[in-house]
Amino acid sequence: MLTASGLAKSYGPRELFRDVTLLLTAGRRIALVGGNGTGKTTLIEILMDTNRADAGSVTKPRDMTLGYLPQDLVDASDRTVIAEVISGAGELAVLAERLNDLETQMSDPDLDQEQILNDYGETQSRFESMGGYALEADAQKVLAGLGFAEGDAHRSVAELSGGWRMRVALARLLLAKPDVLILDEPTNHLDVDSVAWLEQQLAAWPGALLFVSHDRDFIDAVADRVVELAEGTALEYTGGFAEFVVAREERLTRIEAAAASQAREVAKVERFINRFRYKASKARQVQSRVKTLQKLEMIKVPDRKELVARFAFPEPPRSSRVVAEFHNASVGYDDMPVVSDVSLTVERGETVALVGPNGGGKTTLLKLILGQLEPTEGTAQLGNNVSVAAFHQHQADELDGTKTVVELFSGGIDPGKRNLRTVLGSFGFPGDAADRRVRDLSGGERTRLALARTMIEPVNLLVLDEPTNHLDLPSCDVLEDALTAYPGTVLLVTHDRHLIRNVTDAVIEVRHGKAQWHAGVPDEVLTPADPHKFGTAKPAPKKSSNPRARRRRETAQARQATAELRKQVSRLERNLAKADSVVADLKQRLADPAICDDPEELQRLAALYDEATAQAAALMQNWTEAAEQLEAAD
Repeated sequence: MLTASGLAKSYGPRELFRDVTLLLTAGRRIALVGGNGTGKTTLIEILMDTNRADAGSVTKPRDMTLGYLPQDLVDASDRTVIAEVISGAGELAVLAERLNDLETQMSDPDLDQEQILNDYGETQSRFESMGGYALEADAQKVLAGLGFAEGDAHRSVAELSGGWRMRVALARLLLAKPDVLILDEPTNHLDVDSVAWLEQQLAAWPGALLFVSHDRDFIDAVADRVVELAEGTALEYTGGFAEFVVAREERLTRIEAAAASQAREVAKVERFINRFRYKASKARQVQSRVKTLQKLEMIKVPDRKELVARFAFPEPPRSSRVVAEFHNASVGYDDMPVVSDVSLTVERGETVALVGPNGGGKTTLLKLILGQLEPTEGTAQLGNNVSVAAFHQHQADELDGTKTVVELFSGGIDPGKRNLRTVLGSFGFPGDAADRRVRDLSGGERTRLALARTMIEPVNLLVLDEPTNHLDLPSCDVLEDALTAYPGTVLLVTHDRHLIRNVTDAVIEVRHGKAQWHAGVPDEVLTPADPHKFGTAKPAPKKSSNPRARRRRETAQARQATAELRKQVSRLERNLAKADSVVADLKQRLADPAICDDPEELQRLAALYDEATAQAAALMQNWTEAAEQLEAAD
């Protein structure tokens, strides 16, 4: 058991949190959530004893084992992948190393071989009784679940990329099975297959678990409690993410109601004081009420202000109906094929997600369509009049840290009629935040700025490769709102299943060298029962007696049943907004007195106005009918 009591931490005049209490016991799985800068990583560092609290204490048993996965790894081991993973297995790893040493000593005739054999027998017996001979097989299973190919086990960790080294560190922790496991954004470098596998492992984790994540689906599947760092302290809620959202809203509503009631009572007392302040017969009562007000602790209403986006993207140039097309396309590196025989088409206005295991070819397909790679066979090309803006995984790290947010954001952009500070405010940089230096931003804030810089370009095709890494939950909401409002076409690579379900029209599954198109967002693609199979549906899930799991399943089925209707309503809303804009523009031009001097132009504009008004009315009728159907279905 790990217990944190009354923790407080400040940096200068800025208080991160105070009076934080946390209890981590066996079987308790806690998701730690909160906005950027609220102190999630600092709290974890205090629990890990790598940072000191200003007040409070952390207590834990002396023999308790503690495992921690940070967001960023500093050192790379020179061991092989399998050796590094096994090294985390505690006493078993020590015994395995001892057996290797004893086997080496057996070949040295100058040593006491009888004593060595006795030591070897005792060590081997203990190693076997603890399940040591299954250790390597268990390590291989964990590595496979995290996306490693069979041949990767004997590669050096040092030659792997940062994302794969993070997976090795995670595998090492899972094999070690510490009493308390703390994970900071464990899904950042995983694909949807590995995220689904990790969910299963952590949902059955026997020890205590504390993790930071922005992935709502992951939180719902794993956590039985949510702790939110907000209002300068930690607030604990029972249940997964869905229950947390409901409970938080109910709590805020109760506080607001109590504060309103208190404000009414205070106003009543103040009226009494003001009315009888100078009346001698009421002097004692007035003084009593004054003292009561002075002692009264006012109820503070939490600030609901989060990142609330209001997007009005410039209308991009109209592209051809076919935005991107693959025809029997194959591509690879150094004569090694990565993806073969791809034939599919992305049409104007679609948002399409690419999913599949890391290394399967998702980014390679994006490079192919962007012209950064040439197909070895077939063709891959963009349509006519397609303009592109792209965001890649490490773009946030390449920003010029010496510039301010607004300088970097506005550089090279023609603002037109837009106020760029207003746009920056939509992406979570209001007021003075726009004047901060980029080097002073957190990782999530830099990612958000890079996304804003990419998405503000007046293009008709956005290509986004893992845009949610390091974003907090409010920032993910900003991205979701932005993609919903974006009028062009989007190609999206992400492991965030909530984002995929909410913004995409179709999914391209990239697996085992093939790419398959799926209309809508099939659950069997996002959470495959067997990731080694391609394009196959998983068997129907067994009905769970867990009411939370049942609600999630029913919600998913209802969402899938109304997917087409939702897309129709969204499409009609966009078209209606455009039609209303045309009507408003024509109305403004007709109101210009100068138009009376040109009867022909007046007649032409009047005819266009009548036509646009009729079209807007027809769209309104269609939208009303579709919206009513959707409401009835919901």
